[in-house]
Amino acid sequence: MRILVLGLGALGTVYSCLLKNRGHEIIGLDLEPVIAAINEQGVKVEGIWGEHEARLDLLVTNAAELQDEQFDMVILTVKSYETGEICRQIQDLIGPNTYLLLAQNGYGNYEAASEYIAADRIVLGRVIFGAETVKWGHSRVTVIADDVLLGSPDQLIDLRILEDLAQVFNAAGIPTRASAQVMQYVWAKIIYNSALNPLGAILEVPYGQLAANYDSKSLMDEIIKEIFAVLEARGQKTPWADAQEYIEAFYSQMIPPTVLHHASMLQDIQRGRRTEIDALNGAVINLGRACGVPTPVNEVIVSLLKAKEALRAKAMRG
Repeated sequence: MRILVLGLGALGTVYSCLLKNRGHEIIGLDLEPVIAAINEQGVKVEGIWGEHEARLDLLVTNAAELQDEQFDMVILTVKSYETGEICRQIQDLIGPNTYLLLAQNGYGNYEAASEYIAADRIVLGRVIFGAETVKWGHSRVTVIADDVLLGSPDQLIDLRILEDLAQVFNAAGIPTRASAQVMQYVWAKIIYNSALNPLGAILEVPYGQLAANYDSKSLMDEIIKEIFAVLEARGQKTPWADAQEYIEAFYSQMIPPTVLHHASMLQDIQRGRRTEIDALNGAVINLGRACGVPTPVNEVIVSLLKAKEALRAKAMRG
């Protein structure tokens, strides 16, 4: 396959490297400093999936450089708040035989992409393996909680096609399967991230400490309950019957493997970068307002996180 990987951060580096080593033609698109580093050293992956290195077929810094190119797949790994603008820029690259895979966090990426790209070309991915950037073009895979899931939220892509796409990734060493209920699992990840990520960033402690502290645990419980209330009002199912069933699984099954994990939002704040809070707790607030469900704890968490984000960015600017 001829694949464009848009965004060569931690996740994009993993996809580009492993797919290239499986024999696919890989084009990478990112900002100039990232592309310069990868031009010099290639891409590299280490960690729980072993050590891999590759040289990509083409590297560019602007979608306009690809206007005459055709792709079988475009993999989008940029931050959620960039989705709409990026899809506007690449809409002409998504031909009638091209699939766009959204391999991102949070809620709203599918909706933002659909404003510019036909929904029957968009594959929504639920990515739940962890990768961190060692340096530009060099990623470390640290954990995997489940297979990557591929789906079409509006059931516009035949499940057999999604299964074929999943096999492409499986063959490259990225455990993946297709699902007719992808939104249930996307929301499962949103709930998990909304409970842990902002609090981990605000308090600057790993996930295990959040669960062990009475006050932070109480806040996480309320975040989860509010999200389930919003989902119930919207008629959105999850793999759990209700908030209480999720909370029991959250503390007994989900947190133990990640007790030492630090929030990605904390890493963003420490680097002076914008976080994806608007696609997590912020999205919950907006959806709650739309269906008349109050979300006061999520609102406070968003305000605290945005204040910390802004203060850190200001301090770094001097």
